[in-house]
Amino acid sequence: MNNDKNVTSTVGHFIDGKTVADTARTQPVFNPATGQSTTSVALASKATVEDAIASAEKAYPAWRNTPPLKRARVMSRLKTLLEDNADRIAQLITAEHGKVLADAHGELQRGIENVEYASYAPQLLKGEHSRNVGPGIDSWSEFQALGVTAGITPFNFPAMVPLWMWPMAVACGNTFVLKPSERDPSSTLLIAQLALEAGLPPGVLNVVNGDKVTVDTLLQDPRVKAVSFVGSTPIAEYIYAEGCKHGKRVQALGGAKNHAIVMPDADIDNAVKALMGAAYGSCGERCMAIPLVVAIGDETADKVIESLKVEIARMKVGPGTDNGNDMGPLITRQHFEKVKGYVDAGVAEGATLVVDGRGMKVPGHEDGYFLGASLFDNVKPGMKIYQEEIFGPVLGVVRAGNLQEAMKLIDDHEYGNGTCIFTRDGEAARYFTDHIQVGMVGVNVPLPVPVAYHSFGGWKRSLFGDLHAYGPDAVRFYTKRKTITQRWPSAGVREGTVFSFPSSK
Repeated sequence: MNNDKNVTSTVGHFIDGKTVADTARTQPVFNPATGQSTTSVALASKATVEDAIASAEKAYPAWRNTPPLKRARVMSRLKTLLEDNADRIAQLITAEHGKVLADAHGELQRGIENVEYASYAPQLLKGEHSRNVGPGIDSWSEFQALGVTAGITPFNFPAMVPLWMWPMAVACGNTFVLKPSERDPSSTLLIAQLALEAGLPPGVLNVVNGDKVTVDTLLQDPRVKAVSFVGSTPIAEYIYAEGCKHGKRVQALGGAKNHAIVMPDADIDNAVKALMGAAYGSCGERCMAIPLVVAIGDETADKVIESLKVEIARMKVGPGTDNGNDMGPLITRQHFEKVKGYVDAGVAEGATLVVDGRGMKVPGHEDGYFLGASLFDNVKPGMKIYQEEIFGPVLGVVRAGNLQEAMKLIDDHEYGNGTCIFTRDGEAARYFTDHIQVGMVGVNVPLPVPVAYHSFGGWKRSLFGDLHAYGPDAVRFYTKRKTITQRWPSAGVREGTVFSFPSSK
């Protein structure tokens, strides 16, 4: 139970188009900039999650049979409502996550683009047709909905990542149960309410806040046909194994440790400015953040470090509500201590701490979870800060002798989510993009996050499952192909019994 005397309200669940309390178990939701809680979130019981699944199952037959164009029009209306309420949604994100408002708006915009893509469902769901594959025989494919689907989403993008999932799922004719992060649930709930206002029938989208009880219920209930997840690799692996064990289709996107290579011929000023945003934007709490720079040659490394020091000194750190700030706080006190511990570990393991962000104090926000930008030099494979996903404002520089050595570092790492190279050499860039064993690659682009009409996903231990998130892969993930072969013999034409396997010979 939550006994925080500062808490004035509780964020509930959204089931069958109505807000549901279920406040037997709650936990506080904190404003990271102040360290204070003015809201709590209800943690769903197993029975409440089952109610949400039942609501989705009840809504499924009618929604599945709703023409795709009508489903698409709901997405079009939702896009408009999201744009009209962008300020309100961004303020909720900043209040509970801590990221600066401009970043919250950017997150929402990328989510809106996925809603727009989902509005193309009538075109995306068209199958293939072949006439006369045999005498008087036609064959075609259809993409049919799965049924009740579910999504489990992380704290770092409370608006965008859910919008990767459920808009396309419901545009394809499925119904959906969403479990957002219990750390920053309010924007997700508001968006669900806007979907109802846009015309999504009650029960098509349900939101249940919760913990492992909620997750395990979704994974084990046979009525749920598919689960999509974004989060850390250990949890992604658990989600994938447990979901598959119960016969579900699963895509589980895990962690990352993205390397950026800086070649000697790179535009260093441009590269450093790009790396600053990629490393420290959103306080480093992004699976596509750049926590490692592999500089080719000592001269390149020295230039990069000196330029980074200058840019870090110019950074403004403070509450996300002030758009004059470049970086806000970390999400929770626990995560603050964890990231700070990584800086301690880097020092202990022998990396050179060039800029120390551990002493950051923001006047008037002494209880906030603020950690300044930290920069390490001489980071080496095997160090904790090299191997593990930090998810905080900590950037390490690794020195390498040539491109092949740098690429081997990347290929040998267990994660393969994103990477990039800064160079003016087209041959080097082409070689890198062609051979690197990573799912998303940038050339002079530090955060190569695909747009809505491509798909997002890494390789190796950054993704469990065959299909990536959103874009064309989402259509395939949330549908199953059915192939129909049909014959209408001509009047008066009859064949005898045939025992051989059918062919078009």
